[in-house]
Amino acid sequence: MIQYRQVYKSFGDQPVLRGIDLEIAEGETFFILGKTGAGKTVMIRMLVGLVRPDRGQVLIDGRDVAGLREEEFVPVRRQCGMVFQLPTLFDSLTVFDNVAFGLRRLGTWLEDEIRDRVFKALEQVELAREVSARRPSELSFGEQKRVGLARTLVLAPRYMLYDEPTTGLDPFTAGRITALIREVNRSLSATAIVVSHDLEIMAEIADRVGLLTEGGFGFIGTVDEFMRSDLPAVTEFRRGFTRSGQP
Repeated sequence: MIQYRQVYKSFGDQPVLRGIDLEIAEGETFFILGKTGAGKTVMIRMLVGLVRPDRGQVLIDGRDVAGLREEEFVPVRRQCGMVFQLPTLFDSLTVFDNVAFGLRRLGTWLEDEIRDRVFKALEQVELAREVSARRPSELSFGEQKRVGLARTLVLAPRYMLYDEPTTGLDPFTAGRITALIREVNRSLSATAIVVSHDLEIMAEIADRVGLLTEGGFGFIGTVDEFMRSDLPAVTEFRRGFTRSGQP
């Protein structure tokens, strides 16, 4: 379970989160919507210590991680698989070595075991074994996104955190990534948070939706409730997406 309790965060004199309260149940896929700068990415980065709240509690399985020292975040990060907006792959490494990187850093896996897990992860994201010998520069952006997802999957995390997973992709590739996310969450029985502005992805994979606006959640509910809501913040967001696909 993931919980945020009265979480505040400002950058300089600019408040971003103003007393966030949220509880995400075990096995749930929670979708965070919001305009650029609303604090969506800030929320998931708090879970792995990349951003610290000014005050409030951020709890994973009842443990407040907000005040952990850097070294104390190591076991927390092993539980949390974060898929970044950009693939952030190592250009000097092959696809295989990129996906194997986290396993090798742990130092608890034999090379044969690493090989099996890497190939299984690549299969899960629909990449052929032959791709493992290539460099990131030899792949399309969509393929790089899938490698980034495989690198996370190989560690079998309990929590999956997706930051704008389909940004920059054509509609067909975005649809494939969305389907992969749905399958990954199911196969891992993972609790997942997806940060996006895309209502089409939301409709495909979300159990519940939260709309961040003016430092707090202007709406939390099911996809159906979101699409039917007549709250001003929700209707404005839906209109913006309908006009441009990106508020």
